[in-house]
Amino acid sequence: MLSRRTFVTTSVGAGLATLTNCARHDKATGFSGYAFIANQEGGAIAAVDLEVFAVARHIRVDGSPTAVLANSRTARVYALTPGNGSVHEIRTDNLTFSRKLQVAGTALEMRLSPARDALYVLCQKPRQLVRLTLQPLQVAWALPLPDDPADFDISPDGRTAAISSGAGGSITFVDLANRSSFPPLRTTGEIGLVRFQPLHDASRAQSDSRQLIAANVSQRMLSVFDVPSRRLIVNLPLAVRPDNLCFNADGGQVFVTGEGMDAVVVVYPYYTPQIGQTVLAGHSPGAMAASASPGYLFVANPKSAGVSILDIETSKVLAVTPVGTEPSCIAITPDDQYALVLNQASGDMAVIRIKSVTGSAHWKKGPLFMLIPVGSKPVSAAVVRV
Repeated sequence: MLSRRTFVTTSVGAGLATLTNCARHDKATGFSGYAFIANQEGGAIAAVDLEVFAVARHIRVDGSPTAVLANSRTARVYALTPGNGSVHEIRTDNLTFSRKLQVAGTALEMRLSPARDALYVLCQKPRQLVRLTLQPLQVAWALPLPDDPADFDISPDGRTAAISSGAGGSITFVDLANRSSFPPLRTTGEIGLVRFQPLHDASRAQSDSRQLIAANVSQRMLSVFDVPSRRLIVNLPLAVRPDNLCFNADGGQVFVTGEGMDAVVVVYPYYTPQIGQTVLAGHSPGAMAASASPGYLFVANPKSAGVSILDIETSKVLAVTPVGTEPSCIAITPDDQYALVLNQASGDMAVIRIKSVTGSAHWKKGPLFMLIPVGSKPVSAAVVRV
């Protein structure tokens, strides 16, 4: 088994030497772990060492990966290549490809179970929901779906899946324990993203599983549903099309961006669901990520090659920092030290030092720490602590 030092020494080219030396100067405050980056056009997963801020290895996969998920329980990263309906398993201890499993002709998305003992894959051809066991990686069961799927999510208690259908304008709830689905809940518009409140406290798993947020993209509103009764609670009209959703650290707020305004809409979806406020956040805001401490919202502005940083408590824009061409995905390291921004067109990852946003650190560079070339069209990231 090779050491991390061996990986970095053998894999980093001369063109990254300057970046690597700069990162090593800051190694004492680096994050001990890796960012695994899905390069859609490169057909590979880039493993970036976040202690030295350099690519340790490019791991080839068969197909064009669009999503990566990390599982600390199995010390594995899972990459999805939708075009051939396959899941690829990568070991995080030695950064090597482990195995590939084809689950369908084409697939859309994947989610880890809350217990991290299974992986769910939403498939398009055939239209079905597939559950995979992880040790070993194999199909446990497959459930046919009534409509063409668009997106899905798993409830925090692991009992329910919610699957949207854009063209069908429906939501299908699935009882995962019994491997059965309820009749589709028909809606009045095209449903895109569906999300349960993210799990941050195990004691709240059951209560956080009672409501589902659905993005009605054709009618520009969020619909909140009661899961046990599968009934609509309320529709919340929005000033933007709900193309992107992001929760804050405790799940009490959801942020919405999309076509319609250069703004982020703040929504309080639980207890008494309501729209909070609309905050201007750069040009054509898109993907988002939230840090817990401090509570910042990072908003990608793909058309202006920047990231807007908002203080969640005050809803004020603290900074706008240039990153790279067409930022499309943002991930926060578990220690809240860095925001990692993937730039699709320029093929690099921008590293933002979160503490530099407040001006408390003695850095003259501003929030942007460095840019790391990672591959062709990076679209998804998963951060692993080692």
